[in-house]
Amino acid sequence: MGMRIIMTTAMIITATLMGDKKKNLPLVKGRKDRKRSRPSWPGETRLRAKTRPSTSSVARKKDVDGTEVGLVRLPHEKCASRVDPTCELKAGHDETTSGAALYRLMTWLSPSYPVGAFSYSSGIEWAVEAGDITDADSLRRWLTIMTEDGGGFCDCVFFRHAHQAVVESQNARLREVAELSAAFAPSKERHLETTAQGRAFIEATRAVWPCEAMDRLAAVWDGPVTYPVAVGVAASGHGIAIEPALQAYLHAMVANWISAGVRLIPLGQTDGQRVLAALEPVVAKTIARALRTPLDQVGSSALRSDLASMRHETQYTRLFRS
Repeated sequence: MGMRIIMTTAMIITATLMGDKKKNLPLVKGRKDRKRSRPSWPGETRLRAKTRPSTSSVARKKDVDGTEVGLVRLPHEKCASRVDPTCELKAGHDETTSGAALYRLMTWLSPSYPVGAFSYSSGIEWAVEAGDITDADSLRRWLTIMTEDGGGFCDCVFFRHAHQAVVESQNARLREVAELSAAFAPSKERHLETTAQGRAFIEATRAVWPCEAMDRLAAVWDGPVTYPVAVGVAASGHGIAIEPALQAYLHAMVANWISAGVRLIPLGQTDGQRVLAALEPVVAKTIARALRTPLDQVGSSALRSDLASMRHETQYTRLFRS
């Protein structure tokens, strides 16, 4: 009898505890049946609330690159298919924040784009061998001069004038820029570096991201095309404004130089990123100067860097092509 009373009491206590646990289960607000709610992802409610499709790809900054549906961002209806020249932005306009412009810049100037940028050091390999570059600080000083007064600045000037020639439909001017840019390389290896990358960029971009501007360049200039001219023409042909295009181009160039330094010195990845961060104002200053420099005033004063690219041609042990 006593055992039955004890067992009955234990069952009542257990049932009471289980009932309390069920009461503490998360509930879906407004549901009468009090079912367990499904865990939500951060921001899921916010995204689902914005399901109204945009009427224009440039109507608001929040949806210039597509319409948000559920948890997936879909591209704008007009640009959802494979890249088509008819989906290009109008050359020369100010849609610098459009998803299409940003997507193409990030693609073209990504280290994975097949131009072979990783195999060139622009003379940095010889500078490391000679002891001019030994650590992160000396790499920063070297690249500051290369960017402000050397190849970085000259490339930006050629980029800007090639871009402008396409916008203004000046074929003679485009030919002049392409010719001067090809003749401006200070050494044989630097000429190989810029023209090999320019040729690879044109081949890949015409196959995947075709535009009339690149066909026009081929028609007016049959010589070697440098890298800045190739990218400038493509950016202009796809309606990407000059400022963001030039910013992306010079950033990619500086980042590639730093990557070479990280492998050659060697440096840690964090030190490489510190150098890249330190060069941000240098890049901005160089772009601002290039945008106001006439073509007949382009010039370089990074003599040691030019000599490094010449000395690299006869360097005994080399990992890079320049």
